[in-house]
Amino acid sequence: MTSLHRPRVRRRSLGAMTAALGLAAALLVAGPAAATPDPGDHPSGTQEVSRGQEADTRAAIRNGEIPGVDEVVHSDNVRPLAHLPKQALQGTNSDLAFQGKYAFAGNYDGFVIYDISRPTAPRTVSQVLCPGSQNDISVSGNLLFLSTDSSRSDNSCASTTRPATEKSSWEGIKVFDISDKKHPRYVAAVETACGSHTHTLLPEGRNVYVYVSSYAPSEAFPDCRPPHDGVSVVKVPRAAPEKAAVIDFPVLFPDGGNPGEPANPGVSQTTGCHDITTFPKLKLAAGACMGDGILMDLSNPAAPKVIDRVQDNVNFAFWHSATFNERGSKVVFTDELGGGVAATCNEKTGPNRGADGIYDITGKGSHRKLVFKSYYKIPRHQADTENCVAHNGSLIPARNRDLMVQAWYQGGVSVWDFTDSAHPKEIGYFERGPLSTDSLVTGGSWSAYYYNGHIYSNDIAKGFDILALDDRRTDSATSVRLRELNVQTQPDYR
Repeated sequence: MTSLHRPRVRRRSLGAMTAALGLAAALLVAGPAAATPDPGDHPSGTQEVSRGQEADTRAAIRNGEIPGVDEVVHSDNVRPLAHLPKQALQGTNSDLAFQGKYAFAGNYDGFVIYDISRPTAPRTVSQVLCPGSQNDISVSGNLLFLSTDSSRSDNSCASTTRPATEKSSWEGIKVFDISDKKHPRYVAAVETACGSHTHTLLPEGRNVYVYVSSYAPSEAFPDCRPPHDGVSVVKVPRAAPEKAAVIDFPVLFPDGGNPGEPANPGVSQTTGCHDITTFPKLKLAAGACMGDGILMDLSNPAAPKVIDRVQDNVNFAFWHSATFNERGSKVVFTDELGGGVAATCNEKTGPNRGADGIYDITGKGSHRKLVFKSYYKIPRHQADTENCVAHNGSLIPARNRDLMVQAWYQGGVSVWDFTDSAHPKEIGYFERGPLSTDSLVTGGSWSAYYYNGHIYSNDIAKGFDILALDDRRTDSATSVRLRELNVQTQPDYR
């Protein structure tokens, strides 16, 4: 039986003692129809398109160029195994994390825990109501972390939207105890400058370091004023998560980073990072930071140091995320052209914008450099009513190959090979037809990750998908078994 949990409301500020806050109290069980606190900051759901675009979309469906509305299509080597539609949490589905037989799915209204021990028959274990976009999610041991990047009335799970211009508003990191998957407990929260759009874990024995990515400061925001040229580093003691605190704010862009407009038309000004991927084994990290891509040394986890920095002021609009290959000799950066709500997988946009950028890492130590090799974009054109651009993906740990599975919003899920950095190619895909033929409705796969033999996708509008991948090029990956996977904390697969 699926239950919806709602942590007890507390409006006092979080301090050192959990008992004083009431956060460790048992979560309250409510029926699936329980009212949801105002979530705020949901992506724009619908955009009007021209009559010509409507006609083009219908013609493309009629001619078999794209699938019909909600029609599922896939390559021969990718097979859908299971689909769970949204249940109590009706907000935007976001990121995924994994541990043992469980998948943890973020949603702008909270998070869901799925039992995936039977990939053909997954089941919902619990749903936690705790609104605050994006609810970017990760797990480590008995702790689960959520990012809140919408200005809230307080740090509770019953908070409502409040303007960022008000000093009392709250944004940051929330921490849950998930030792009981059926009854997660909210145990701590840490306010961070400009909130937490995404976060990345660097587990270090008794502590978990959390790199908090946020951006878009304003002189009008008391807790998010410029300059904002770095990341918040939060230290979370595993044995006492209620003592979690910001320990530093290293400046990554002492020169301010990419200036954006008007110097670089169409390029975002760098005012922080969107996402960071750590590679603990190699003590490296790659940062996708709006107008810049960076490579960092993590020898001192509390003080990341920039080794190299690159820009692409021709084809990249917004450096969004990063993925290392298994040897740590390459980085795939994504460009989220149009912010994820625009139709950019079309002939008009072309193959190099809204794409992945593949970079080789050359040199050693502090002299390592990021060297551009090529772009990758899905070869299947999408309709002008489909939001589509490069988004979250992970490695497929096949031997002697660099393979990746990646979400492209309504472009679906792409499996592609970048073993030859200069000549990447798609080797498999899964997608649904447009949500609409007469308007651009935001939807599609937000995250698509490979975990212990299967592909898992969190669809913004539709729900949770599990896919099977049957291809000789990926067969060697099926023997790799992880106890835990947060894609932005890159594992040592071997």
